[in-house]
Amino acid sequence: MADTPDALEAGPAQHFPAAGRAGPGRAGGSGASGGALPRRIASVSLHTSPLEQPGSGDAGGLNVYTVEVAKRLAARGIATDVFTRATRPDQPPVVEMAPGVTVRHIPAGPYGALDKTALAHYLCPFIFGVLQAEARNEPGHYDLVHGHYWLSGRAGLAAAQRWGVPLVQSMHTLAKVKNLALARGDTAEPDSRVRGEDHLVRHADHLVANTPVEAGQLADHYSADPFRVSTVPPGVDLDVFSPGSRRQALRRIGLAEDTELLLFVGRVQRLKAPDVLLRSAAALLERDPSLREKLVVAIVGGLSGGDQTQPRRLAELARSLGIADVVRWEPPRSRAELVSFYRAAAATVVPSYSESFGLVAVESEACGTPVVAARVGGLPTAVRDGVSGVLVDGHDPDDYARVVHRLIREPARRDALGSAAVAHAAGLGWEATVDGLLDVYRGTLVGERLPMASCQ
Repeated sequence: MADTPDALEAGPAQHFPAAGRAGPGRAGGSGASGGALPRRIASVSLHTSPLEQPGSGDAGGLNVYTVEVAKRLAARGIATDVFTRATRPDQPPVVEMAPGVTVRHIPAGPYGALDKTALAHYLCPFIFGVLQAEARNEPGHYDLVHGHYWLSGRAGLAAAQRWGVPLVQSMHTLAKVKNLALARGDTAEPDSRVRGEDHLVRHADHLVANTPVEAGQLADHYSADPFRVSTVPPGVDLDVFSPGSRRQALRRIGLAEDTELLLFVGRVQRLKAPDVLLRSAAALLERDPSLREKLVVAIVGGLSGGDQTQPRRLAELARSLGIADVVRWEPPRSRAELVSFYRAAAATVVPSYSESFGLVAVESEACGTPVVAARVGGLPTAVRDGVSGVLVDGHDPDDYARVVHRLIREPARRDALGSAAVAHAAGLGWEATVDGLLDVYRGTLVGERLPMASCQ
């Protein structure tokens, strides 16, 4: 038996379109408002556990997404089992994360962190573990499978076809899109991932895109049927992320009240471009040396991916730029701690080369802090240009420095953007996300099933 992605390819399968599916840009359709809801969902997040702290390793917005959606589905009476790979021998097989939300750790491959490319070789053991877990229950235990990221989707497709239930797939990021916008020195996504995503686009019952831009990318780069793609934006926890006193927040994180804080939150990897923020801070100080006594650049996040040298390179970059004294390196923080950082910031900077949505941007906006972000991927949805923040074309540090300098020198404008940011984020709560997903689930459940795939 071959434990490789290509071993999971099903033969030529006829796809039967489900009734009531949505066109791009909206969830649900003519048949989505009626019909039964699922009772229990199998959510697959193979490469990253919802129990992990976002901001390090492979834990990020996808982790937040699976947790928040599962908890809110459970509150509406829909149980969710999240299947993820076991990374430690002492992990219990089953963890109740919240009432109605269970995390199931499936042994697949060696324990410890594995590169996503290496994880692809352990898809079959993971699938077998998922099937074994389901086999302990009565037939029909799960009504629907929701896969998150392409590796999870490949496993979810095999399980869904084995159980005779539909697969709803969220890609979250797309290989072809990432490869078109690689940071300097970054590694292209492998062909095996591209083939895996192509296969999922053809065979998943329904695809969920985070933004209209992503829906268009699925159609343009993967020839996805637009009637099998729904756009359901992710959300933000408005009970946690909310406005507050900037001065108090600065004191809470140990900074003087007159600090001008530029904030980066996320995994430290080339794709997220923290180096652009460092270079823009240097350009800012060159433009306005008087800011040196007040400026702090906070990088909040941990190492991600296979490049173990990235944090050291960033530290060396800060020294070479002459700004090491203004840079503050912070480990991944809890949500409650992040709130203080967001509230304290003059601006949150999101200079990523690719983002399917940009959850950090919306969290910042919900706390009343404007965002300066690259005009890429889903960030134009997360950030309303000129209203809740400023979008920058490209990754020239001078462009970011110019935008940030204006925000610092025009506090009234910054405050106006911050107030509008709160209003913008208020329309992106997780309850709206769950409403959209339930419309997708209803519509998908009335559809036909695909032939069964195999690891053979």
